[in-house]
Amino acid sequence: MIIDAHHHLWKADRGDYHWMSPDLPVLARDYLVDDIAPLLRKAGVDRTILVQAAQTEAETDFLLQIAEETDFIAGVTGWLDLSADDFEARFAHYRRHPKFVAIRPMLQDIDDDAWILQPCVVRNLEHVAESGFPFEFLTYPRHLPHVVAVMRRVPALHAVIDHLSKPPIASGVIDPWAAAMAEVAAFPNLYCKLSGMVTEDDHGQWSPARLLPWIAETVRLFGPSRIMFGSDWPVCRLAAEYGEVIHALRCNLETLLEPADMERAFGSNAIEFYRLNLS
Repeated sequence: MIIDAHHHLWKADRGDYHWMSPDLPVLARDYLVDDIAPLLRKAGVDRTILVQAAQTEAETDFLLQIAEETDFIAGVTGWLDLSADDFEARFAHYRRHPKFVAIRPMLQDIDDDAWILQPCVVRNLEHVAESGFPFEFLTYPRHLPHVVAVMRRVPALHAVIDHLSKPPIASGVIDPWAAAMAEVAAFPNLYCKLSGMVTEDDHGQWSPARLLPWIAETVRLFGPSRIMFGSDWPVCRLAAEYGEVIHALRCNLETLLEPADMERAFGSNAIEFYRLNLS
Protein backbone atom coordinates (compact mmCIF):
# COMPACT_ATOMS: atom_id res chain seq x y z
CA MET A 1 0.00 0.00 0.00
CA ILE A 2 1.29 3.45 -0.95
CA ILE A 3 0.23 6.38 1.24
CA ASP A 4 0.74 10.03 0.41
CA ALA A 5 1.18 11.41 3.91
CA HIS A 6 0.90 15.07 2.94
CA HIS A 7 -1.36 16.84 0.48
CA HIS A 8 -3.87 19.68 0.54
CA LEU A 9 -7.29 20.44 -0.89
CA TRP A 10 -8.92 23.84 -0.72
CA LYS A 11 -11.73 26.03 -2.02
CA ALA A 12 -10.37 29.49 -2.65
CA ASP A 13 -13.53 31.44 -1.91
CA ARG A 14 -13.71 30.10 1.65
CA GLY A 15 -11.58 33.13 2.47
CA ASP A 16 -9.36 31.90 5.31
CA TYR A 17 -6.21 31.06 3.32
CA HIS A 18 -4.12 34.01 4.48
CA TRP A 19 -1.22 33.07 2.20
CA MET A 20 -3.25 32.83 -1.00
CA SER A 21 -2.39 35.56 -3.49
CA PRO A 22 -3.28 36.28 -7.12
CA ASP A 23 0.47 36.65 -7.61
CA LEU A 24 0.59 32.82 -7.46
CA PRO A 25 -2.17 31.85 -9.90
CA VAL A 26 -1.17 28.18 -9.91
CA LEU A 27 -2.27 28.02 -6.24
CA ALA A 28 -4.98 30.68 -6.12
CA ARG A 29 -7.73 28.39 -7.41
CA ASP A 30 -9.81 25.49 -6.16
CA TYR A 31 -8.16 22.10 -5.64
CA LEU A 32 -10.67 19.40 -4.75
CA VAL A 33 -11.07 15.63 -4.79
CA ASP A 34 -11.76 15.35 -8.50
CA ASP A 35 -8.48 17.17 -9.22
CA ILE A 36 -6.22 14.84 -7.26
CA ALA A 37 -8.01 11.51 -7.72
CA PRO A 38 -6.70 10.78 -11.25
CA LEU A 39 -3.18 11.73 -10.21
CA LEU A 40 -3.29 9.24 -7.34
CA ARG A 41 -4.56 6.49 -9.62
CA LYS A 42 -1.83 7.13 -12.16
CA ALA A 43 0.89 7.13 -9.48
CA GLY A 44 -0.48 4.02 -7.77
CA VAL A 45 -1.23 5.81 -4.49
CA ASP A 46 -3.86 4.05 -2.38
CA ARG A 47 -4.57 6.37 0.56
CA THR A 48 -3.70 9.88 1.67
CA ILE A 49 -3.44 12.24 4.62
CA LEU A 50 -5.19 15.56 3.95
CA VAL A 51 -3.39 18.40 5.74
CA GLN A 52 -4.71 21.79 6.89
CA ALA A 53 -3.73 24.99 5.09
CA ALA A 54 -5.64 27.59 7.13
CA GLN A 55 -5.45 28.56 10.79
CA THR A 56 -9.17 28.04 11.47
CA GLU A 57 -11.40 25.34 12.87
CA ALA A 58 -13.74 26.11 9.97
CA GLU A 59 -11.18 24.74 7.53
CA THR A 60 -10.66 21.67 9.72
CA ASP A 61 -14.43 21.07 9.53
CA PHE A 62 -14.31 21.55 5.75
CA LEU A 63 -11.51 18.97 5.38
CA LEU A 64 -13.24 16.46 7.65
CA GLN A 65 -16.39 16.73 5.57
CA ILE A 66 -14.36 15.99 2.43
CA ALA A 67 -12.73 13.02 4.19
CA GLU A 68 -16.10 11.61 5.22
CA GLU A 69 -17.11 11.52 1.56
CA THR A 70 -13.79 10.24 0.15
CA ASP A 71 -12.57 6.69 0.66
CA PHE A 72 -8.95 7.33 -0.30
CA ILE A 73 -8.49 10.00 2.39
CA ALA A 74 -7.42 7.97 5.42
CA GLY A 75 -7.10 10.91 7.78
CA VAL A 76 -7.03 14.67 8.28
CA THR A 77 -4.37 16.75 9.98
CA GLY A 78 -6.34 19.69 11.30
CA TRP A 79 -5.71 23.00 13.03
CA LEU A 80 -6.64 23.77 16.63
CA ASP A 81 -5.57 26.75 18.71
CA LEU A 82 -2.93 25.34 21.05
CA SER A 83 -2.79 28.61 22.98
CA ALA A 84 -6.53 28.63 23.80
CA ASP A 85 -7.82 28.12 27.33
CA ASP A 86 -10.45 25.72 26.02
CA PHE A 87 -8.02 23.65 23.94
CA GLU A 88 -8.72 20.42 25.83
CA ALA A 89 -12.46 20.70 25.18
CA ARG A 90 -11.95 21.49 21.48
CA PHE A 91 -9.45 18.64 21.19
CA ALA A 92 -11.91 16.22 22.77
CA HIS A 93 -14.60 17.40 20.36
CA TYR A 94 -12.50 16.78 17.25
CA ARG A 95 -11.09 13.47 18.47
CA ARG A 96 -14.58 12.03 18.20
CA HIS A 97 -14.22 12.17 14.42
CA PRO A 98 -12.59 8.92 13.23
CA LYS A 99 -10.63 10.66 10.46
CA PHE A 100 -9.15 13.40 12.66
CA VAL A 101 -5.64 12.00 13.01
CA ALA A 102 -3.21 14.87 13.82
CA ILE A 103 -2.84 18.53 14.79
CA ARG A 104 -0.69 21.12 13.04
CA PRO A 105 -0.16 24.76 13.98
CA MET A 106 1.40 26.81 11.18
CA LEU A 107 4.58 27.67 13.07
CA GLN A 108 6.30 28.97 9.93
CA ASP A 109 3.73 31.79 9.71
CA ILE A 110 3.74 32.90 13.36
CA ASP A 111 5.75 36.06 14.05
CA ASP A 112 7.24 34.69 17.28
CA ASP A 113 9.61 31.86 16.34
CA ALA A 114 9.46 30.63 19.95
CA TRP A 115 5.63 30.66 20.10
CA ILE A 116 5.52 26.94 20.80
CA LEU A 117 7.44 27.42 24.06
CA GLN A 118 4.70 29.50 25.71
CA PRO A 119 3.61 27.83 28.98
CA CYS A 120 0.00 27.49 27.79
CA VAL A 121 1.09 25.82 24.54
CA VAL A 122 3.50 23.47 26.33
CA ARG A 123 0.73 22.53 28.78
CA ASN A 124 -1.62 21.69 25.91
CA LEU A 125 1.11 19.75 24.09
CA GLU A 126 1.56 17.70 27.25
CA HIS A 127 -2.13 16.83 27.02
CA VAL A 128 -1.70 15.88 23.35
CA ALA A 129 1.29 13.70 24.27
CA GLU A 130 -0.58 12.02 27.12
CA SER A 131 -3.31 11.18 24.61
CA GLY A 132 -0.76 9.61 22.26
CA PHE A 133 -2.08 11.82 19.48
CA PRO A 134 0.11 12.75 16.47
CA PHE A 135 1.46 16.28 16.07
CA GLU A 136 3.10 18.01 13.08
CA PHE A 137 5.84 20.65 13.05
CA LEU A 138 5.61 23.06 10.08
CA THR A 139 8.91 24.89 10.42
CA TYR A 140 11.90 26.52 8.79
CA PRO A 141 15.41 25.58 9.94
CA ARG A 142 15.49 28.60 12.28
CA HIS A 143 12.68 26.98 14.30
CA LEU A 144 14.54 23.72 14.93
CA PRO A 145 16.21 24.83 18.20
CA HIS A 146 12.70 25.56 19.51
CA VAL A 147 11.54 22.13 18.35
CA VAL A 148 14.39 20.60 20.36
CA ALA A 149 13.48 22.72 23.38
CA VAL A 150 9.81 21.73 23.32
CA MET A 151 10.65 18.06 22.80
CA ARG A 152 12.85 18.20 25.88
CA ARG A 153 9.88 19.58 27.82
CA VAL A 154 7.38 17.15 26.28
CA PRO A 155 9.53 14.11 25.39
CA ALA A 156 6.52 11.82 24.90
CA LEU A 157 5.16 13.95 22.03
CA HIS A 158 4.54 11.75 18.99
CA ALA A 159 5.47 14.14 16.19
CA VAL A 160 6.75 14.63 12.66
CA ILE A 161 8.79 17.33 10.95
CA ASP A 162 7.07 18.40 7.72
CA HIS A 163 9.10 19.03 4.54
CA LEU A 164 12.51 18.34 6.18
CA SER A 165 11.89 21.71 7.91
CA LYS A 166 12.21 23.44 4.51
CA PRO A 167 16.01 23.43 4.12
CA PRO A 168 17.80 25.79 1.68
CA ILE A 169 18.03 23.23 -1.11
CA ALA A 170 18.54 25.88 -3.80
CA SER A 171 21.73 27.04 -2.06
CA GLY A 172 23.27 23.58 -2.00
CA VAL A 173 24.61 24.35 1.51
CA ILE A 174 23.57 21.50 3.80
CA ASP A 175 24.93 22.90 7.08
CA PRO A 176 23.83 24.20 9.56
CA TRP A 177 20.53 22.52 8.62
CA ALA A 178 22.04 19.03 8.95
CA ALA A 179 23.45 19.71 12.40
CA ALA A 180 20.11 21.07 13.62
CA MET A 181 18.25 18.09 12.17
CA ALA A 182 20.66 15.73 13.94
CA GLU A 183 19.53 17.18 17.28
CA VAL A 184 15.90 16.77 16.30
CA ALA A 185 16.37 13.21 15.06
CA ALA A 186 17.81 12.20 18.44
CA PHE A 187 14.23 12.06 19.79
CA PRO A 188 13.09 8.52 18.93
CA ASN A 189 9.40 9.40 18.57
CA LEU A 190 10.03 12.20 16.07
CA TYR A 191 9.56 11.35 12.38
CA CYS A 192 10.31 13.33 9.19
CA LYS A 193 8.26 13.75 6.01
CA LEU A 194 10.17 13.53 2.74
CA SER A 195 8.00 16.22 1.21
CA GLY A 196 8.10 19.80 0.03
CA MET A 197 11.57 19.55 -1.45
CA VAL A 198 11.00 20.63 -5.05
CA THR A 199 9.68 24.00 -3.93
CA GLU A 200 12.74 24.64 -1.74
CA ASP A 201 15.00 24.21 -4.78
CA ASP A 202 15.18 26.59 -7.71
CA HIS A 203 11.80 25.99 -9.32
CA GLY A 204 13.23 26.00 -12.82
CA GLN A 205 16.41 24.05 -12.08
CA TRP A 206 15.41 21.30 -9.63
CA SER A 207 16.17 17.69 -10.45
CA PRO A 208 16.11 14.39 -8.55
CA ALA A 209 19.91 14.49 -8.33
CA ARG A 210 19.84 17.90 -6.64
CA LEU A 211 17.52 16.50 -3.95
CA LEU A 212 19.62 13.42 -3.19
CA PRO A 213 22.02 14.93 -0.59
CA TRP A 214 19.10 16.19 1.48
CA ILE A 215 17.20 12.91 1.22
CA ALA A 216 20.31 10.88 2.04
CA GLU A 217 21.05 12.97 5.13
CA THR A 218 17.46 12.65 6.35
CA VAL A 219 17.53 8.88 5.88
CA ARG A 220 20.86 8.69 7.71
CA LEU A 221 19.55 10.71 10.65
CA PHE A 222 16.05 9.25 11.03
CA GLY A 223 16.56 5.77 9.63
CA PRO A 224 14.11 3.90 7.40
CA SER A 225 11.50 3.52 10.16
CA ARG A 226 10.87 7.26 10.74
CA ILE A 227 10.51 8.70 7.24
CA MET A 228 7.43 8.96 5.03
CA PHE A 229 6.49 10.14 1.57
CA GLY A 230 4.40 13.25 1.09
CA SER A 231 3.66 14.98 -2.21
CA ASP A 232 2.77 18.42 -0.82
CA TRP A 233 0.37 18.67 -3.76
CA PRO A 234 -0.78 21.14 -5.03
CA VAL A 235 1.95 23.39 -3.54
CA CYS A 236 4.50 21.24 -5.36
CA ARG A 237 3.00 22.50 -8.64
CA LEU A 238 5.03 25.68 -8.23
CA ALA A 239 7.94 23.52 -9.42
CA ALA A 240 6.74 20.04 -10.42
CA GLU A 241 3.71 17.89 -11.06
CA TYR A 242 2.54 15.03 -8.86
CA GLY A 243 4.12 12.25 -10.88
CA GLU A 244 7.47 14.03 -11.01
CA VAL A 245 7.52 14.41 -7.21
CA ILE A 246 6.86 10.76 -6.44
CA HIS A 247 9.29 9.64 -9.16
CA ALA A 248 12.07 11.87 -7.78
CA LEU A 249 11.71 10.44 -4.29
CA ARG A 250 11.37 6.86 -5.47
CA CYS A 251 14.47 6.92 -7.69
CA ASN A 252 16.54 8.50 -4.90
CA LEU A 253 15.34 6.19 -2.14
CA GLU A 254 16.03 3.15 -4.32
CA THR A 255 19.73 4.02 -4.06
CA LEU A 256 19.53 4.24 -0.26
CA LEU A 257 17.04 1.63 0.96
CA GLU A 258 16.30 -2.07 0.69
CA PRO A 259 12.91 -3.03 -0.82
CA ALA A 260 11.34 -3.69 2.59
CA ASP A 261 12.38 -0.24 3.78
CA MET A 262 11.00 1.33 0.60
CA GLU A 263 7.63 -0.15 1.56
CA ARG A 264 7.95 1.46 4.98
CA ALA A 265 8.82 4.89 3.58
CA PHE A 266 5.95 4.81 1.09
CA GLY A 267 3.31 3.26 3.32
CA SER A 268 3.66 1.43 6.59
CA ASN A 269 5.50 4.22 8.43
CA ALA A 270 2.53 6.52 7.77
CA ILE A 271 0.11 3.84 8.97
CA GLU A 272 2.16 3.49 12.15
CA PHE A 273 2.64 7.20 12.74
CA TYR A 274 -0.99 8.19 12.26
CA ARG A 275 -2.32 4.98 13.90
CA LEU A 276 -4.50 4.40 10.85
CA ASN A 277 -7.16 1.71 10.83
CA LEU A 278 -7.50 0.83 7.15
CA SER A 279 -9.58 -2.33 7.52
